[in-house]
Amino acid sequence: MSIENAGTGTDSGTWADFRKSTFSGGGGCVEVSLSDQGGARVRDTKSKGQGPVLEFNAEEWSAFLAGARAGEFGTPHS
Repeated sequence: MSIENAGTGTDSGTWADFRKSTFSGGGGCVEVSLSDQGGARVRDTKSKGQGPVLEFNAEEWSAFLAGARAGEFGTPHS
């Protein structure tokens, strides 16, 4: 994972526009931009380009998604 494209696994692919999850509610939302190389960039919806952007390479993003699907992170209110 890297912040502001500095660090490990930056992806040199083409990036899609940021989009917010359809599951997002009132607050605490994030936006994700996916690359054609399998990586992802994540940012807070309130920052809109002003705050940090977390960048994950394809392996990191796949591991995160697998963990989320397996329930490894719980729910925000659990």
